[in-house]
Amino acid sequence: MDQAPENGDSTSPAGGSVSASAAFEGSGGIAEARDLARSFLTDVQAVHRLPVSERAMGMVQLVVSELVTNARKYAPGPCLLTLEIEDGAVQISVWDSSTTLPAVLAPDPCRVGQHGLEIVMAVCASFAVHREPVGKRITAAVMLADDPGGAVVGRLVP
Repeated sequence: MDQAPENGDSTSPAGGSVSASAAFEGSGGIAEARDLARSFLTDVQAVHRLPVSERAMGMVQLVVSELVTNARKYAPGPCLLTLEIEDGAVQISVWDSSTTLPAVLAPDPCRVGQHGLEIVMAVCASFAVHREPVGKRITAAVMLADDPGGAVVGRLVP
């Protein structure tokens, strides 16, 4: 895993975007991708003082896990994960080198496996697939505070 803040640095919401990205190669990287997502959201809350609900923390890690798993399973070469805060949501973007677009299957409770994108689409505020000059990029958004009065991870200190 190669990890670096996007554009060399994370900045505050008032001064620009808050983002992080990492490249994953070889067989794995899924646990590291989840760790990056958890660390990123912890920093978003502690450093940038944005509320992150417990649901958002879990959903972002789930979406990252599913998207990076698919990229590692179906595309040759590395994949790139980018997390960015935009309009009160975490934009999760995974690029991989495969030009084959993912098949989003209809819900089927009898099917064993291949429910990843079905789950991602169910828990995200948005989901999109874009062809790139090389490969494709899948982008999904999870709201940071889906319940403004609800629980947040940790506690913000005034």
